[in-house]
Amino acid sequence: MQQEQKKTSLVWFRNDLRIHDNSSLLNAVNTSETVIAIYCFDPRQYKLDSYGFKKTEKFRAKFLIETITDLKTQLSKLGIPLFVYNDFPETSIAELERQFKFDALYLQKEWTQEEHEVFKLVQSIWDDTFTIHQNYNQFLYHPMDLNFDITKLPEVFTNFRKQVEKQCKIRSENKISSFKNKHVNKKIATTIPTLQDLGFEDYKTHPNSAFPLKGGETQALKHLNSYFFETKKLGFYKKTRNGLIGKDFSSKFSPWLANGSLSAKTIFWKVKEFEALHFKNQSTYWLIFELIWRDYFKYVSMKNGNNIFKIGGILNKNYQWHTSQKDIQNWISGQTEEPFVNANMLELQKTGWMSNRGRQNVASYFAKTQKLDWRIGAAYFESMLIDYDVHSNYGNWLYVSGVGNDPRNRTFNIKLQAKRYDSAGKFQRLWLQDTLF
Repeated sequence: MQQEQKKTSLVWFRNDLRIHDNSSLLNAVNTSETVIAIYCFDPRQYKLDSYGFKKTEKFRAKFLIETITDLKTQLSKLGIPLFVYNDFPETSIAELERQFKFDALYLQKEWTQEEHEVFKLVQSIWDDTFTIHQNYNQFLYHPMDLNFDITKLPEVFTNFRKQVEKQCKIRSENKISSFKNKHVNKKIATTIPTLQDLGFEDYKTHPNSAFPLKGGETQALKHLNSYFFETKKLGFYKKTRNGLIGKDFSSKFSPWLANGSLSAKTIFWKVKEFEALHFKNQSTYWLIFELIWRDYFKYVSMKNGNNIFKIGGILNKNYQWHTSQKDIQNWISGQTEEPFVNANMLELQKTGWMSNRGRQNVASYFAKTQKLDWRIGAAYFESMLIDYDVHSNYGNWLYVSGVGNDPRNRTFNIKLQAKRYDSAGKFQRLWLQDTLF
């Protein structure tokens, strides 16, 4: 049955900051004469958290500004204005509603606590005459396509992976063929905030950063094309993914995936295109394997709710955790007894980036060796990482800390890891300036 034509619709962009493969945008375009869009730099995301960290530090803030700048440009090509506010979504959307009297709101569905609370505040603005359309737009395997109830989610990743690979299909990308927006009377002028507006000083990317790339869908697609088809580095991904130095050792898609300026499905179908054009090997599969891990952590958070933020985790373990401020500060500032931990923490402090290998080691040292409250480490990562994603961040910290989905409950041997992955000490020297060598 054909959907009724709406007069005016608002697309509320959150963590789906792209044009390609965006269900909310496509649904709005298909059911509307006029489409307008909004993004809010929510002040709550730039305040101090309960541990004293800014929820969003300068690295992700700058990446986000670049992303929104690109999104505004891409939307303008469709004739869709993006109104950008440095204000609360509930306040900003109410202002737009007074001006445009839109009939429907389209947005990506989120379920973690803070995101859901903001949605409830926005939802409370109007009465039942206004329709809200939420959809899942962030998965590789769509929740509606799982052949099991979310309460039956396997406790171990391998079982989940085998089940979805065997029994679930990955949907095709959503594409907007064309759209002619009705004239929008821009009664409101908005501007994208600067770093200074968000409370930061501007900075230059560190010369040794492993992620010197910019935010936005345009940059994401450019990088994807380069990594897959120009350099064919995808074909070596499994061999290089545990590297530590430079921008080419891993795919580096995670920052764009985290804020939704690149979709997991787009990457998947580009892998399939690469395999058809060139070759298929363990590396091409392994990138998809990592995308399935990303899905798994989203489903873990969906199943377990706020337990992913509790000290006992999803297993409700009653370990003895410590909160020594000296030990926490030594970890943050790279002054522990482990040079490999220190080098990784200094890289994070100076660049907002850390390799996957580094993240596992510093988290294990924090939670398993030092037995510090893992939630503090997770909150610090939330603050600092360019590619912070609530599901992957907390899912990984739960996993490494022994309160999540690791059936082996391992503790990393940091010295052995350093010897294996930085045998010549090159990475450690890069960040420790030869002081310990």
